[in-house]
Amino acid sequence: MVRPAPPPSPSQSIPNVAKVLVPLVAIATLLPWFSPGVALGLGVALSLTVGNPWPAHARVFARRTLTWSVVGLGAGMNLAVVARAGLHGLGYTVLGIGVAMILGTFLGRRLGVARDVSLLVTVGTAICGGSAIAAVAPAIRAKDHDVSMALATVFVLNAVALFIFPPIGRALHLGQDSFGLWCALAIHDTSSVVGAATQYGERALEVATATKLTRALWIVPVTFAVATYRARQSPADAQATDKPKRPWFIAGFLAVAAVVTFVPAVHDVGHLVSVAAHRLLSITLFLIGLGLSRPALRAIGVRPLLQGVALWFALGGATLAAIVLGWLS
Repeated sequence: MVRPAPPPSPSQSIPNVAKVLVPLVAIATLLPWFSPGVALGLGVALSLTVGNPWPAHARVFARRTLTWSVVGLGAGMNLAVVARAGLHGLGYTVLGIGVAMILGTFLGRRLGVARDVSLLVTVGTAICGGSAIAAVAPAIRAKDHDVSMALATVFVLNAVALFIFPPIGRALHLGQDSFGLWCALAIHDTSSVVGAATQYGERALEVATATKLTRALWIVPVTFAVATYRARQSPADAQATDKPKRPWFIAGFLAVAAVVTFVPAVHDVGHLVSVAAHRLLSITLFLIGLGLSRPALRAIGVRPLLQGVALWFALGGATLAAIVLGWLS
């Protein structure tokens, strides 16, 4: 008599569930209803519950799609708008980014945050959140769990900003221009800047968008500077896979932005490329989130989040004070 096969144990069934859920959710993140932040959260949630059945494949695919999504994001950058707004805000943009980089590095060292995740949190706060992290991460060959933690930090703060910035602005009787400027200088991601400014008024949205686009363009020189600095720091006997690489994809980002800006015939195509790049970024962040395992999360701890919160409060508070006192306008 043949005995029936025993039912699979819970520990055996979890990998089978993961092999079904992971592809389904990955495809779902391509839909417009899933923002990059939500996609990242879904990846982390699946990794910590059912696990990642294909860690090596997910890691390789995410690294490849990350660079291409950054290039595609250039199609959403209007260099003409940046040029018009850039000269007016050039001084405090440079000052703000410089202060953020110095203060972020200091806080990271004081809190004992790992070098790569500290740098990613810092550039994300200094420039434009997830886009800056996505650009710098492949240039320094950051580990998936470091990228996940940095992205999670800035996305949480973005969500908080959407709720607290408009009430603070109204309580302080900030004008449309002042509030738009504060949003652009103190909120990480462009999407969150637009969301907060939209709640305040059309003029606030106009000022915030133009200023944020100017700030976002600093992804290009900052990424090249970080990659060059890291390449010089790398020991000569390090393996090639551990050395930072030159971020040539940033040149692609700038080239795509230039084509879309100065060739009117491709404006519509550029919009489609930008939309596709955001969808590709969503699935990429989902795969990166899958790399945040329980051991990695325990090893990283809450220090990157503390660094991000402290840096954000310091820069946001200082910017708001400067605007209220009339130093920035």
